[in-house]
Amino acid sequence: MALICIHNATVVSGYAQMPDSAVLIDGDRIADVFSERRFKQKHFGSSDIVIDARQNYVIPGLIDTHIHGFGGYGTEDLSTSSILHMSELLAKYGVTSFIPTLYPMSTDEMLNGIRAISAAIGFERGATILGIHLEGPFISPDRLGAQKPESVKPVDLDLMNQLYEASDGHIISMTVAPELKGMRELALYCIKMGIVLQAGHTNATYENIIEGMQAGIRHSTHMFNAMSQLHHRNPNAVGAILIQPDLSCEIIADGKHVHPDLVRLLVRDKPDTNIVLVTDALKPTKQAKGPFFANNEEVYLSDKVFLRCTDDVIAGSSLTMIEGLANLVSYGISLESAVKMASSNPARIHKFDRRGELSPDYIADLTIISPNFDVVATMVNGKFVYSTFAAADSANKALEGKPTPRADHDIDQD
Repeated sequence: MALICIHNATVVSGYAQMPDSAVLIDGDRIADVFSERRFKQKHFGSSDIVIDARQNYVIPGLIDTHIHGFGGYGTEDLSTSSILHMSELLAKYGVTSFIPTLYPMSTDEMLNGIRAISAAIGFERGATILGIHLEGPFISPDRLGAQKPESVKPVDLDLMNQLYEASDGHIISMTVAPELKGMRELALYCIKMGIVLQAGHTNATYENIIEGMQAGIRHSTHMFNAMSQLHHRNPNAVGAILIQPDLSCEIIADGKHVHPDLVRLLVRDKPDTNIVLVTDALKPTKQAKGPFFANNEEVYLSDKVFLRCTDDVIAGSSLTMIEGLANLVSYGISLESAVKMASSNPARIHKFDRRGELSPDYIADLTIISPNFDVVATMVNGKFVYSTFAAADSANKALEGKPTPRADHDIDQD
């Protein structure tokens, strides 16, 4: 199998930043990460591909663990084709893996949506589908956000089992309101099934969140949004997430859902290993022309967020992961910490083995970006699925065992 070496790069591995370094890929795995000095001492075979990154950044592939849609395709379409289109389009924005997120819907719609996503797994041509995130239906009617009130349900273990069986085991995360009656039994069921539970769309008191943590609810959905707010007599959900260092959280870093200074506060008070950048992007994100629909309601784009046409309520985000990464850095957060939030943290918190870092024997998911946060190339499982340079085609042919001449390539556009 031919080797691919990307050198003359600033490698941000998910745990450190290493200037003048190289990443070696062998098949679908990272074989090594080493300095440019060591690169110059190495000898490569005639079929190996060596790519000059020209001091761009090589980072672990971006992992979006909360996304409803992209480019005019969404989970609410209840369509396998839509999920596969999302996979292809997301790769152009540096995303190497994602978790399609379903809104709460009628039971039949949720079952159809779950089956549609499950059927797409293994057939991706872009970003890998890691599983399914259910944002409900066991959430608080008092903290709906843009969710539809008729779709919210009381905790029902029989329904949960029905949803899980329809997924063939692919439900891997779920947003719940910890204060709901029967939540402890649901939490124990989900732990047994390996489902990561996230506190969100919740009106929980501080004590409710602590009890939820004891039952295994250790992650939280879009921090500050659709949850009980900080109060000086009861810290509530926001306070609990800030106070408890072991309670991890998502953040939508679009500058609109959460004020940048609150993001800075969060990073100051919580370990950067327990913050996960997400987009919560809706179906019309990066869609070229309207009309725009999300969760089967018409929306319009205003100041980077989608609003419902009926009542001007924020329906969700138009953020991309690469934009979120750039925003975090613009807030004064180091690139190393921002990459943790976008790659290594979601991988660890969602128990994705050997993902989210550029380390030996990790899956070769990586993104090459410019200092201006333009996506230069995206590699998934050791194969370029998006690139702006000719060497990617040669690298893919070499990976398939086809003969290619040995050459030093750069990342100039064709």
